[in-house]
Amino acid sequence: MARSEAYVAVGMVPADIADLDPQRRLKKQATIASVCVATLLISVKLAAWLMTDSVAVLSALFDSFLDAAASIVTLIAVRCSMEPADHEHRFGHGKAEALAGLAQAAFICGSSVLLLIEAIRRLFDPRSVQAENIGIAVMIFSIVVTLALVAFQRHVVRRTRSIAIEGDSLHYASDIALNGSVIIVLGAHAVWGWTWLDPVLAIGIVAWLLWNARKVGMVSLDMLLDRELPEEERDRIKKIVLGHPEARSLHDLRSRRSGTDTFIQFHLVLSPDVSLMRAHDIADEVELAIMEAYPNAEVIIHQDPEGLEEAHPKLAAS
Repeated sequence: MARSEAYVAVGMVPADIADLDPQRRLKKQATIASVCVATLLISVKLAAWLMTDSVAVLSALFDSFLDAAASIVTLIAVRCSMEPADHEHRFGHGKAEALAGLAQAAFICGSSVLLLIEAIRRLFDPRSVQAENIGIAVMIFSIVVTLALVAFQRHVVRRTRSIAIEGDSLHYASDIALNGSVIIVLGAHAVWGWTWLDPVLAIGIVAWLLWNARKVGMVSLDMLLDRELPEEERDRIKKIVLGHPEARSLHDLRSRRSGTDTFIQFHLVLSPDVSLMRAHDIADEVELAIMEAYPNAEVIIHQDPEGLEEAHPKLAAS
């Protein structure tokens, strides 16, 4: 089949577009699973901390409280972001996910400061850890449950590109290393009686949490500030557009993401000899080709006749 014939298949609906309802279901399932896991881990870690009096276990408990708060925010934000566009929100509600990401980063930073204060206090006033075996068993249980959740969340992120769920998944992925390090602390105390390692690890966990908060916050800010898509994706869009046999060039390409939605607009340069109807058909064919690559995209194309010189808003190189 010739390229032009492939583009003319306007009646064909990309399979990914028809898959939007399953994507919404996956996002809901991921957020509900996240809240349930956080609630379960809070319960078992609270019991472990009361029995061990370990600040490392306390830090893991703090982190689970953070995960629960962030997961609830994510649950609300994801449900809001899936609301269709309305009269007052013509571009949809996708940025609710970015707001959830900023809230997650704020939760992490605030609680990390409290945890750091407690860790420093324990560093100068060390306490003996009790019931290490119970604490180790709880941490192993936490790792197994968290691994299952992270695997499911990453599957959902691959299918939906949800920033809120990706941010939530980062929290839980960090929990795996965190819980593993708590096991090391409890084991070192049981074998060698090292009380200093408990607060030192807690301080290291604070640094880890703040690093993750920075990553989630930056991604959220990029979305709220309408950052352009990465250069490789812009190049991909250009390649799709110029793959049409009647497309001469394009300029003023703009793109951004809002939740799982992508917004793409550009000027498409065509031969000045094509009719208005043919120019409309070409734009439809190019739009379909882009939406096959970006199923959740809203594409706006302005057609320009080749050779026409006219003023456009000053943009960075596009």
